[in-house]
Amino acid sequence: MAQPLRITILEGDETGQELLEQGLRVLAQDVIGLDLELERFDLSLEHRRATDNQVVTDAAIAMRASGFGIKAATITPEGRDDVGSPNRLIREQVDGKVIVRTGRRIPGITPIGGTYHPISVVRMAVEDAYGAKEWREGEEGSPDEQAFRTEKITRSICRAVSEYAFRQARAMGGKVYGGPKWTVSPVYEGLLKSEMDAAAERFPEVGYKPMLIDATYAGLISGSSEMPLVIPALNRDGDCLSDLVMPMFGSIAGAESVLLAFDDEYRTTVAMAEAPHGTAPTLLGKDVANPMAMLLSGAAVLHYAAEAGHEGCERASRAIYESVLEATADGVRTPDLGGHAGTTEFTTDVVRRVRTKIEVWASLGSA
Repeated sequence: MAQPLRITILEGDETGQELLEQGLRVLAQDVIGLDLELERFDLSLEHRRATDNQVVTDAAIAMRASGFGIKAATITPEGRDDVGSPNRLIREQVDGKVIVRTGRRIPGITPIGGTYHPISVVRMAVEDAYGAKEWREGEEGSPDEQAFRTEKITRSICRAVSEYAFRQARAMGGKVYGGPKWTVSPVYEGLLKSEMDAAAERFPEVGYKPMLIDATYAGLISGSSEMPLVIPALNRDGDCLSDLVMPMFGSIAGAESVLLAFDDEYRTTVAMAEAPHGTAPTLLGKDVANPMAMLLSGAAVLHYAAEAGHEGCERASRAIYESVLEATADGVRTPDLGGHAGTTEFTTDVVRRVRTKIEVWASLGSA
């Protein structure tokens, strides 16, 4: 008998946790027909404080072993001496290299600027502005007070971002577009640009249009592309780009975010998916938050599990992706997309559609 697929579940805070519970409904065995072993870790702010972040380390160790994770949104406290961001710790501890967020058209929703083809942002998962050392010098509050920050990027991370961006563009039938501000920062940001250029030579069949980051923003807003776009980015640039690209298609909750770690041959060793939005405290307990990104996170993890050879996962992944988008096409939408469906109602509709697809495909003998 085949062993169950083990997935590490990272619980979160507020609406993030509510949406995670909805997402796990779709992964039930009687829905997708797969035997999953879900190992759960409580990454709520309260528990992270109580364990002094040991629970984050434990979750990262478990995810390195399982290879797959689904994470709820968590609170990052502002205090300098508090527990900080679990996202940064997880990325570092699983040796995450890139974060991929793909905006895609939501059926029935008119995108901004006629943007109909998918746009993937492939950003650094670590380094750059995140985790940098910061300090101030001079008299506090005086006109001469100065703030400093040290940042670094590593060629291996730049190479991973560039390599994956071109592989993603090839798989999507698109082109690599955009880049950092290498003219102003030829040494620091130019390191990523040099790896983008090197990757372009390794992938001559993939279109390549490097653009400065400001021109990239302008190009995304001012006109549609004739093909899918993949944008390699520094950590902070990619974070900002993602928050622009997702709403262009209708909602920041419309697509999942995936953290990836690789071996030396760029084979995936860890894939962790999450919703890119925050904990949305104003929506807590109201059952109105959009669960699309959380549901699609499960589909994304199953896709990477299929790539790793787990039987039945690609079928289940496709069923979830199709069902989420078909639900919106049929007018089942949450308020952020102009609809009236609640969180639970939307998820229930998707569960019904997924179960039906799996049953129909099984009766047809389809893989």
